[in-house]
Amino acid sequence: MIRPIPMTAVALVLAAAAPAQAQDAFPATLAGHAMLPATTFVPAPADAPSYFQTSGRFTGPGNARDLSLYSREGSTWLSAPGVLRTTGLYLPFVGQPVQGFSGIKSLGDGTYLGLIDNGFGSKRNSPDAMLMVQHIAPDWETGRVTILETTYLSDPDQVLPFPIVTEVTQSRYLTGADFDLEGLQPIGDHLWFGDEFGPYLFATNLDGEVVAFFETPVEGEIVRSPDNHRIAIPSTPGPLEFEVQRSRGFEGLAASVDGAYLYPMFEAPLRDPETGERETHNGVPFVRVVEFDVAAMDFTGTEYRVRFDDAGHAVGDFNFITETHALYIERDGGEGDPRLACEGEPTPTCFNRPAEYKRVWMLDFSATDADGFVEREGYVDLLTIADTQGVALTGTIDGVFAFPFVTIEDVDRVDGEHIIVANDNNLPFSTGRAHGVADDNEFILLHVPEFLALAQE
Repeated sequence: MIRPIPMTAVALVLAAAAPAQAQDAFPATLAGHAMLPATTFVPAPADAPSYFQTSGRFTGPGNARDLSLYSREGSTWLSAPGVLRTTGLYLPFVGQPVQGFSGIKSLGDGTYLGLIDNGFGSKRNSPDAMLMVQHIAPDWETGRVTILETTYLSDPDQVLPFPIVTEVTQSRYLTGADFDLEGLQPIGDHLWFGDEFGPYLFATNLDGEVVAFFETPVEGEIVRSPDNHRIAIPSTPGPLEFEVQRSRGFEGLAASVDGAYLYPMFEAPLRDPETGERETHNGVPFVRVVEFDVAAMDFTGTEYRVRFDDAGHAVGDFNFITETHALYIERDGGEGDPRLACEGEPTPTCFNRPAEYKRVWMLDFSATDADGFVEREGYVDLLTIADTQGVALTGTIDGVFAFPFVTIEDVDRVDGEHIIVANDNNLPFSTGRAHGVADDNEFILLHVPEFLALAQE
C-alpha cells in the first residue's frame, strides 16, 4: 500500500503543483440488475428480547412510542412543501426489515457482505431496529437476491464505554440508537465498522460480538458529532460545540488490499465548532480520510483529503481496488429520475427534487499533492447508464438506465471489467424509483472496462 502524506509533514513536502483534477466521464453499460424487495424481513434472534419482534414503533410524531401495527404510512422527506409523496408502506412492522444497505464488500465468489443501515434514519427513531450484516448473493440472470446468512451485532463483553439500548440484557444486541453504521470491512477473523454517530470505528469477531472500539482523531484532536456519547447539552444558553455534522461521520470505510490499514472517510466536510463553517481549501469543499493501523490498533495520524464538486454533496461508499486506486461515490441529495421531473407546480406524482449528481469516482492515492489532496481521475455517471439490450428490471427509458436514489451507498469492484453498485432504500422513507412505492434494495452490475483500466495505468 502506498502510504499517504502525514498532514504534520505537509510543509516539508516539495511538490511542484497539485495534480490535474481530471473530469473525464467514462461509459458504463448495465450488465445485471437484481432486487431484494422492500418488504423483506427477518425474525429477531431467539435470545433477543421480545421487544424486537416489532420495529419502527418510534418513527411517528415526536418519536413517541406507537404500537399500532401498520398504522402510519411512510413518506419521503424530499417532497415539496405541501405536496406530500407517500411510499405505500406502513409502520410499525412485524419483524426486522432487511433494508438500507450502507456498505458492501465483494467476497470474490459472486457473493457479498452487505451492511444494514441504522434502521429508520436517526438515533431517536431506531432503538427497536437491530444492527446486522447480511451475506447476500445477487443472481444477475433471474434478478433475485438471496440472503445466505444474517449476523446480528452485539456487545456481550461490555466493550463499549457507553450505555446501549439493551444494556441490562444478557445478549446485549446493538440497535440503530447505538450506532449508525455506514462502512464495513472483513479482515482476518474480524469485521470492522465505521459509524456516523461518534464518529466511531469498532471491530467484532465473526459472530458479530464487539472486541474493540475507537474514537476518531483528526490532526491529533478527537472530533465529535452531536450524537457522540461524550457530548453534553449545556446547562446554560450557549452553542453546542462539535466538529462533525449530525449524520455526517464515517460514510465510507476502505481497507488496503493487504488488510494492514483501514481508511475511514467522512461523509461531508468537517465544521468549525465555533462558527459552523464547513471546511474548504481555496474555496473548494473537501472531505477527510484518516488512516488506522490494524495490527497496532491505533490511528496513525496520516490523512488524505478528497475534493468535492459541491458543499451540499455527500459520500456514498469507498473501497480500495488496488494498492493505489479506490472507488468512491459522491452524490447529491436529490431523488428520482431527472427525466421524470416536475414541470410547473409540484404534484405528488412527479419528482420535485430529482437526482442530478450521482457519480462513482476513481481516486489515485499515489498522486497526492503537498496539501494531502488525492487525484480524482474520472467518473461513471449513474444517471446515464447504457441499456440497449434491455437488461434492467425497471428504470430504462430509450435505452438509458438511471440509478436515481437519494442515497446510493454501495460500490465495489467485481472483476477486471465490472463494478457493483447498490442503494440504501431508507425503508420506508424513499420513493425514488416509482411514485407512491417504497424503494426496493436494488443492485446493479456495471460493465466499465475503460474506467477500471485507470487503476492499471
